[in-house]
Amino acid sequence: MVMRTSVQYSASLLALAALALCAASRLQAQSTATPVAGNGTYIASDPLANVRYDNRFDVSLGMAYDHMKAGPNLLQGSNLGGLDLSASYWFSRHWAAEGSGRAYLGTSGAAPNTESINGPFVREYLFTAGPEWLGPHNKHGDLIAHALVGGANFDSHLGAGKNHTPLTAGFYNNQTAPAAIIGGHIDLNRSPRLVFRITPDAVITRYSINYGNKVTQTDVNFAISVGVQYKFKTKR
Repeated sequence: MVMRTSVQYSASLLALAALALCAASRLQAQSTATPVAGNGTYIASDPLANVRYDNRFDVSLGMAYDHMKAGPNLLQGSNLGGLDLSASYWFSRHWAAEGSGRAYLGTSGAAPNTESINGPFVREYLFTAGPEWLGPHNKHGDLIAHALVGGANFDSHLGAGKNHTPLTAGFYNNQTAPAAIIGGHIDLNRSPRLVFRITPDAVITRYSINYGNKVTQTDVNFAISVGVQYKFKTKR
């Protein structure tokens, strides 16, 4: 149920963003006018006339949001904010290798406990990499899909090692665990090199809930980032 809800939410947001991209593209398609020195006349110009999809490298940075459950049975989710830094190396027009590093920080509700723990800070770091595929695209923008795998580091600020305080308050133990990110980018070109980027994703983590015989639970959470991408001039 959690996975279905998260995926449906991601799909709905992707559809809305695609509609916004189309609307913005139509507005952007209207040519701007540039004055011609000396005679007071104007000529039409297109700032996206030189947009191409043959760059070798690109990098993007965005403000990021992540909704996660900081423990297997916590009723309250954690709304975390942070940064999303990603880079791509393009092997061909449609395929690339992408690496992504994300850092999130926020507070979370806690389970009833005898240690007066309430609303502690939690943080999550994601380091992932994987294939990236360029889908429909034109000079106005594009849709890109990616599937990234790697690791997630979780810290509830309640101790580490064999200290069971995090578990008594309902949190996962502080740890590094497997992670995957499935989603993509919605890009709106602002110039041949500068792009406005929205990145909705489903984030899958597999955290342990004790330090003995490990019992794991898979969580599917929603994340989104909004920022800019820069395409380097180097061509394939």
